[in-house]
Amino acid sequence: MTSRYYALFDTALGACAIVWSARGIAGVQLPEASTDATRARVTRRYAGAQEVELPPDVRRAADGIVALLRGERHDFGDVEMDFGDLPEFNLRVYEIARAIPVGQTMTYGDIAERLGNKLLARDVGTALGENPIPLITPCHRVIAADGKTGGFSAYGGVVTKMRLLSIEGAQPGGPTLFEHLPLIVRRRG
Repeated sequence: MTSRYYALFDTALGACAIVWSARGIAGVQLPEASTDATRARVTRRYAGAQEVELPPDVRRAADGIVALLRGERHDFGDVEMDFGDLPEFNLRVYEIARAIPVGQTMTYGDIAERLGNKLLARDVGTALGENPIPLITPCHRVIAADGKTGGFSAYGGVVTKMRLLSIEGAQPGGPTLFEHLPLIVRRRG
């Protein structure tokens, strides 16, 4: 088993935690009701992980989370990830979600269509609910059809999801990234 480490850090929403291994970022814990609750969640989920100081490469990822939660745009494209042995389907969903820009959204159905089968929308939702690295893999930017929020598995549920979207300037119920694509194509053509 790969050794894992974690550290807590302050954000505009409260104490977050980041978990990593030699292969990359393995987890992000959004704030719980208290710093102690955040730490407890991490130690339950990542049994045996050691709390240590942030090394420089992990510090850059944590600083990006801090900036994002302050309302700044931040690209996590260069962050190395350690998804462990997650199913290939989940990894494909996360790859699509990671491409959603700050301030934009996609629907579960949009991602299912990108995967080749619009009937996979519920499976997409399940995969996103299992996302161990929220914010860096922005599952909060994926919403239900007709602009409804869909679920969110972090502490605070949909309220937290809406707060994250609000911080980023996304408008649930407004156009999604997928809906903009035909307009972009027409403008270029």
